Order: sequence, then C-alpha cells, then structure tokens
Amino acid sequence: MEQLDITNIKGVAFDIDGTLYRTWKLNVRMSIYFLCHSFFFLKYGLVRNIMHRTDALPNFVEVQSEHMAKKLKTTPEEAKARLDKIVYKGLEKYFNKIKPCRGSVEFIRELKEHGYKIALLSDFPPEQKGEIWGVKEMCDFLIGSEEAGALKPHPVPFKKLAEGLGLPPEQILYIGNNHKYDVVGSKNVGMKAAWLISPIEAVFGKKSKLADFTFSHYKQLRDQFFKK
Repeated sequence: MEQLDITNIKGVAFDIDGTLYRTWKLNVRMSIYFLCHSFFFLKYGLVRNIMHRTDALPNFVEVQSEHMAKKLKTTPEEAKARLDKIVYKGLEKYFNKIKPCRGSVEFIRELKEHGYKIALLSDFPPEQKGEIWGVKEMCDFLIGSEEAGALKPHPVPFKKLAEGLGLPPEQILYIGNNHKYDVVGSKNVGMKAAWLISPIEAVFGKKSKLADFTFSHYKQLRDQFFKK
C-alpha cells in the first residue's frame, strides 16, 4: 500500500477547483450558463492556455485582457469588463450550493488542530468562492495565482505560497487534482505533492510516478497523517 512520508511536513496547501470540490458538480450547475456564453468561454479557454505558458507578469490582468480583446475583436477595456462580468462575478453564484468533497473540510480542520499551517492556492481568485465552507478562516495564507503574476505550473505562485507560509518548499505538501499544473508545478519547486483522482480512475489503478501520494478519497490522505 502506498505510503506518504510526512516526517518533515509542517504546512499543507490545497488547490480549490476540482480539489476541495469535484469539478463535475460545478459543470452540471453552470451547464446552461456555459451554453449561453459558449463563444466567450471558448475564447477564454484559448487565452488561459496562453497565460499558462506565459512567464510571471506584474500586470497579469492587463495582459490577459489584451489577449482576450484580440480573440473577441474588441478593446482591452471591454474585454476586461466582460471577463469580470462573465467569469469572475458571473460564476460566483454557482459555488454557493456546491458541496465540498467528503471529508475534505474535516481533514483540514484536523490538520489545523494538530498545528499544521494551512494554505490555499488557486488559479482563480479564492474570494470568488466566498468563505470556502469555513476553510478560509482556517488558512494561514491564501493566494490566487493571477495575483502572483503567473498561472500554475509556473514556479512563482508556489514560491509565493511558501513565502506566505514562512516555510521552505520541502516542508509543504501541496494537494491538487490537475497533474500538469498542481503536481508538476509543486514538485518543480521542491514541495511534496498529493494527487486527487476520481473514484473511477482509482478503480483502474491510476497512479502518478511523480506525485508522492495518489488518492481518490480524503480518508485515504487523512490516514497518512492520523493513523489509529
């Protein structure tokens, strides 16, 4: 059975989207909204692919708006306004009734009670999700990678996360569901990584050669920290 070495871990950081809740739950809730704005989201996806490959920027929002303006054939100001309305503000309401992954919030609370530092790092503004099922108040540090100037897997967001926690990267476990962005990004700066997969993937024995631990349910990860 796979084991996670937590000997030197002093901080545990989480991605939000797809990690603290299952992505399909959001997709179901916003399916009609997505169809109504399908052209916009198609262009937005292309722009995000560009931004994922872009080096760290002091003006991330402006550059993203410029790319979006080219795709929409409009001005950067109009593109920025539409991004805010459709993506950032527009998606807020869809998070209100999404339930977190079973055991995730309880696991974070237990980590906090045992003295681990807690952090969130998301490619979207954490404040977009409100109080994040009470996790926000337990955080020692939280940051959106846009605020950091670069999207995952760029090293800058992960390095800023380590700085915010006041810990060296090797003392942090980063938990995420996206292998390319979460696992690769965190491992590249020296963190340990835990990869959340779907229950179906787990049935077929999917594993990561790079991640330190692969799991499909938070109880599996919790048992690595708090074995009875």
